[in-house]
Amino acid sequence: MTKKHLGQNFLFDPSILRRIISVAHLSPADTVVEIGPGHGRLTALLAERAARVIAIELDEDLYKRLTGSLSGHENVEVVLGDALRYPYETLGEFKVVANIPYYITTPVIFKLIEYKKQLESMTLMVQREVAQRIVAAPGNKDYGVLSIMVQYQGKPRLEFIVPRGAFRPVPKVDSAVLHIELYKEPLVPVKNEKFFSRVVKAAFSQRRKMLLNSLKSVTAEAKEKLISAGIEPTRRPETLSIGEFARLADELSGEENGSRP
Repeated sequence: MTKKHLGQNFLFDPSILRRIISVAHLSPADTVVEIGPGHGRLTALLAERAARVIAIELDEDLYKRLTGSLSGHENVEVVLGDALRYPYETLGEFKVVANIPYYITTPVIFKLIEYKKQLESMTLMVQREVAQRIVAAPGNKDYGVLSIMVQYQGKPRLEFIVPRGAFRPVPKVDSAVLHIELYKEPLVPVKNEKFFSRVVKAAFSQRRKMLLNSLKSVTAEAKEKLISAGIEPTRRPETLSIGEFARLADELSGEENGSRP
């Protein structure tokens, strides 16, 4: 029986599971983390390709079933717990392959990005609309905070769409498989990453307004700072590249402390 409060929708189609494995680009030496293994079908396939699989399951009933059904795979460790609290720093280098519950997609992605020095890639099944936002380019209607903050740390690719009918129970939306290669260093350098994030969020807080207006919460000199950064004040946030946001954040950071942390 599925538990709606945990966002449980299980994928059973073996051909789709094999495609997920294929786009994850696994090697026999890899450590793989699977978040939300469910009934363990993908887990068993991962165990055939990787040196070590850590399957993190929040549902205690599923955890008990998994410890039995996967007992024949000596390289699989089933963990009962919250993926947002797991000590990933203990793993060394690892990859993530997961069908993430929709309601924790963004928190999980940002939690994993914290370990970018160890994390090589993420292959994630997410809501189709979320995947489209993550890969969106400047000027696209889906381009926004999520696009910028993920692309700042890695290179995302939307690999393929998974129709809602492939899941049980059937969700209300289609899904997509997203592969993200993490950079060891961000796409562009910034003086202060937290301030960069603040500027991006402030810019999109009033998406339809000009940057001149949406950045007033960050600075009283929005027009002057935009011009100094080489950005026309009347532009809207969805037209700026990540490099332009980085340049703008560095220009504005002088009002914070002006120094590199």
